[in-house]
Amino acid sequence: MIKNIIFDFGDVLINLDKPATAMAMMKYGFQGITPTLDTLFKDYEKGLINSSSFLSEVSGLFPNADMEHLTHAWNAILLDFPEHRLEFLENLAQESEYRLFLLSNTNDLHMECVREQMGMERFNRFKNAFEVFYLSYEMGMRKPDAEIFEFVLEENNLTAPETFFVDDVKENTDAAALLGIHVWNLQVGQEDITQLKSHL
Repeated sequence: MIKNIIFDFGDVLINLDKPATAMAMMKYGFQGITPTLDTLFKDYEKGLINSSSFLSEVSGLFPNADMEHLTHAWNAILLDFPEHRLEFLENLAQESEYRLFLLSNTNDLHMECVREQMGMERFNRFKNAFEVFYLSYEMGMRKPDAEIFEFVLEENNLTAPETFFVDDVKENTDAAALLGIHVWNLQVGQEDITQLKSHL
């Protein structure tokens, strides 16, 4: 029996435009994710470097872009958080049938932008729907590494067979499934988180 639900954030709750950052950076010479950029992005998501260091390192790779342009391009991925999804979350929390957790690979700049776009009242409604709000850059870990799932289970006394995880990235749901967690690899554009109960 499912007692706990762990939600991803991007493209499960908030809408994303995943190619937008790359598109915005092309005019500054971006041609694709290099091993250097991949490591830099993952380190930033793990909170191993702060925002100013991250922007400084990226600007060193793209000297024609100033900090403002870099920040705007980095946040271009973030779209809207539909009200129907927020209300669905709030209703689920009020029912108290499941313990709810958020587990997101994200970073300081993105969360700052999300708070600004949503406004603090809506953001707090969102955050308050969860028992714990796990953000990768605050944890020093990121999905799909097993350690991040193990940490959430252990810290909250959850058992994998009683836990359900929803994420749009198959690599992440595959990693959780290997630990015995029930998963839903949500297909963006074809499925919506409001259909959750039909997957439990």
